[in-house]
Amino acid sequence: MVLPDMPPSASAVPIPPDIAALSFEDALAELERIVRQLEEGRGKLDDAISSYERGTALKRHCEMKLREAQAKIDRITVSADGSLGTEPARID
Repeated sequence: MVLPDMPPSASAVPIPPDIAALSFEDALAELERIVRQLEEGRGKLDDAISSYERGTALKRHCEMKLREAQAKIDRITVSADGSLGTEPARID
């Protein structure tokens, strides 16, 4: 099961503090557990909805952590006139 992209308004919802405190790896592990649980389809509807909502918050948190990591590894460039800039790191 893949969680769909959220509508733009959903990204304005703050990430709960308990999720914000998680490392990328811990958040991803919990998200994977939630996805497996939802795929099994066992349990109550209310629990599934709560799990889905937590999963979307975990997904946003992971995406934010990845963006932060990308920003840290962007290459600093110097143009011919001496001005500094950045370009995405080539991690192929």
